[in-house]
Amino acid sequence: MAAALLAIIAFTALAHGAVEAWSVALSQALTILVMLIWASKAVAERRARINLPSAAFPLAALVLIGLVQSEFNLSMDVESTRYATAAVFFMLLLFVSAANCLEGRERLLAFSNFVVVFGLSLAVFALAQHFTWNGKIYWVRPNTQGGTPFGPFVNRNHFAGYMEMIIPVPLAFVALRAARAEARLFYGFAAAVMGLALVVSLSRGGMMSLLSSLVFIAAASTWMKARARSERPSPVSRLLHPASFMLFVTAAIIAGIIWIGPDPVVKRIAQEIAQDGTAQAGPQAAQASRAVIWKDTLEMFKAHPLLGVGLGAFATAYPVYGQGNGSIVIAQAHNDYLQILADAGVAGLALALCFVLLVFRHAARGMRSSDPLVAAVALGSGGGLFALLVHSLVDFNLQLPSNALMFLLLSAAATHAGTLAKDATLRLVPQNASSPGARRGGGDREVAPRYARGIEQ
Repeated sequence: MAAALLAIIAFTALAHGAVEAWSVALSQALTILVMLIWASKAVAERRARINLPSAAFPLAALVLIGLVQSEFNLSMDVESTRYATAAVFFMLLLFVSAANCLEGRERLLAFSNFVVVFGLSLAVFALAQHFTWNGKIYWVRPNTQGGTPFGPFVNRNHFAGYMEMIIPVPLAFVALRAARAEARLFYGFAAAVMGLALVVSLSRGGMMSLLSSLVFIAAASTWMKARARSERPSPVSRLLHPASFMLFVTAAIIAGIIWIGPDPVVKRIAQEIAQDGTAQAGPQAAQASRAVIWKDTLEMFKAHPLLGVGLGAFATAYPVYGQGNGSIVIAQAHNDYLQILADAGVAGLALALCFVLLVFRHAARGMRSSDPLVAAVALGSGGGLFALLVHSLVDFNLQLPSNALMFLLLSAAATHAGTLAKDATLRLVPQNASSPGARRGGGDREVAPRYARGIEQ
């Protein structure tokens, strides 16, 4: 089951984000395979144990909204809503499967290592393809969908979105020293290469999100270490301070940019933020600017405030409310928050926010764990989710199956990390309740040194 789940992760990313009919069908078939394996295992063991995380309920409610929209003709494009509802349903199945598959420290570590190795491989491939670009993805498939490809993705912003979710995972393991020295060296190298690939993709939203995640990891890990260790730090500890390490990673990325040539990066950053990434010219550029799209999207929401125009119906409904002449097809709002607001109204946005809050609640609990591995998984997953949520302000990464899947699997990892931390706390209470340290309010003091030393012992 775990192998099939990891295969879906790899396939959806390598298949251009799983945006074509054949790749969507195959990824859904693999999802059904995962469920069949799960069912077969339950039959063989003669017991069915399902861990249903609280964050699954907002997703299930979103599926229900899609069914209501399509069955009661509340959508402006019923067929598209049915298609989108099915996609959300399969994502729900994968999220629940991951929540059950990632149980235990060993599986969390295996998942994290797979994500890091796969992300590093994807970054190396993307850089190699970029510097030997012949106009074809994988050097064999012509780009027929427009946009600016990078790596296996047709849109460089989607590649950046994928990378920015993965980069915080190795950073968290290094910042919290949740691995041995040689492993931390590899993690740092992987983070630097992925960060370099992200910047070379010239995605402005990706650069902004990468910076946000670096600040998030540095601030959170500093707070976590300060909470777990009260003694005065040594000079070596100061050198390995999370903020210092983030500066080192940033310097490594900048050094890589200087080595390959900084001009494209500087020019890209200097471009006007409102300009669309497709670099369109003339009057069509104004129609496709984010400012105009966002304004028109709000008009769609005002006309359908409760349940929206229908999941997946944005492209059909947009010309009715858009200011353009219809010469450009606008399929997304280029803002995931406005997108869910237009597609599913206030109800959909409330469910999305509920999902995020539930996941970050578990992540915050996991970050307080005395187990360095659990804390690192919670921090890395939370940092990746935070990065994409920042990027979602200016793009539509969550509309892409591969990126939405990675977002959900990181959510499952963060959720289980929080569960492990909670279970560990409950086990510690009876042991420490009668101890002198507990009576003095210091029941957690024996746990803190273990956290500070990490798993180097």
